[in-house]
Amino acid sequence: MTSLLVEAVWLNDADACTLEELAEYSGLSHAELAELVTLGAIEPDRGPAAAYVFRSQTIVVARTARRLRDDFELDTQGLAVALNLLQRIQALEARLAAADARLPHPV
Repeated sequence: MTSLLVEAVWLNDADACTLEELAEYSGLSHAELAELVTLGAIEPDRGPAAAYVFRSQTIVVARTARRLRDDFELDTQGLAVALNLLQRIQALEARLAAADARLPHPV
């Protein structure tokens, strides 16, 4: 019999995490995260550069960045471009879904 260990993090808009927690949960280094913040790919919720605070939803973005880095061997500038494109795609998909919801659908 084998057991499977799964790590789960409950995310909601009210919670926040520090740079250290974001690095721990995402698998990215502090330097990579700081550069992604500088490039605008990840936005801190508040705080000076020495004490960034992020919305807990940023963990999803940071984990996506780590997977992109590992799968495609991207540097942080490539990660920033890829993350920005993914965010634009998600926004366009949301607009498309909203427009589709307004259209009449035959029964």
